[in-house]
Amino acid sequence: MTVLTGARVVTPAGVVADGEVRIADGRIASVRPAPASVSPDPGSARDGRIDLTGCWLVPGFLDLHMHGGGGHDVTRSAADLAAAVRFHRSHGTTRTLVSLMAQPVDQLCEQLGWIADLTDAGGVVGAHIEGPFLSAARCGAQRPENLLMPDPMVLRKLLEAGQGSVRTMTVAPELPGAHEVIDDLVEGGVIAAVGHSDASYEQAAGAFAAGATLATHLFNAMGSFEHRAPGPSVAALDGGVFVEMINDGVHVHDALIRLVARAAPESLIFITDAISAAGIGDGEYTLGDQTVRVSDGKAWSADDRLAGSTLTMDKAVRRAVLQVGLSIEQAVAAASTTPARLLALQDECGAISAGLAADLVVLDADLRLQRVMVGGDWI
Repeated sequence: MTVLTGARVVTPAGVVADGEVRIADGRIASVRPAPASVSPDPGSARDGRIDLTGCWLVPGFLDLHMHGGGGHDVTRSAADLAAAVRFHRSHGTTRTLVSLMAQPVDQLCEQLGWIADLTDAGGVVGAHIEGPFLSAARCGAQRPENLLMPDPMVLRKLLEAGQGSVRTMTVAPELPGAHEVIDDLVEGGVIAAVGHSDASYEQAAGAFAAGATLATHLFNAMGSFEHRAPGPSVAALDGGVFVEMINDGVHVHDALIRLVARAAPESLIFITDAISAAGIGDGEYTLGDQTVRVSDGKAWSADDRLAGSTLTMDKAVRRAVLQVGLSIEQAVAAASTTPARLLALQDECGAISAGLAADLVVLDADLRLQRVMVGGDWI
């Protein structure tokens, strides 16, 4: 039995100011205010008791959208993929969806095989396929030559290669054949996401009505919006679907994050969209089959488009509270609880509640990461 005491514990019911979390067999056994009769023993793990006075204890983060980190691009090799996941785990992301760029179908199939082999191991919960059924007008850092019109046969090949590991797929709903692909995704139990799209509000709303339940990096690669032509971003918010946002201070203005947090608190999900440069620094890196340059922490493609981020989830959470102005409960919901709910993992992870996996992150008083626990073990 491990007993964590003294921390401010962020739970679904609110913050327990002086909490006690008991952990047994890799799971949370109980969460309660610390008994007044127990004297803290700072820095000691004697009798399984660890004092975390002055710290925050939050659930492990779940990132739906990650292309690399720690110098490793997930499309380079199975070993690089695993190393990128480990890097982000050290920053509090205890469960990860690995994101693949639009590339030739055979390459995507090979990469999906790597993800299938790692799914349910090392924190990998599956694959996110970002392409190839995307709009060339809103392709962002994706290579236009790798994009395809939606094709049910190509989709079937990708899903077979994923061996059940594909959890989400991004589709531009205005493309011919997109609705058939969305229907097939929904029928196959895969979350259809709208993104990299030049769709009108009506086209995007039609996709959400057809069963798409997620917007890929809201406001990015979706075109601008205006009061007479609100576009897919507003369609997603109006439709009440889940929405990803990259909270790095580059991709989206802080005011929009605050607005979404107020208007759609049950829908907001933080993602990193991280590339191999995350945690390394400025320089040249790969993203799929292209080179990107990182300057002042911002990643750019050869044609000067944003090409993912250098963000980690611990920084996204800290930034949400200290710079954007969200409460820590809102930030934790966006980084842990809501993505777990999207993936139907809420009975396994995403919160500090009895019965859930002991995937936990310790932050100091200034919300800087201190320790990460996975399944009851410190990493």
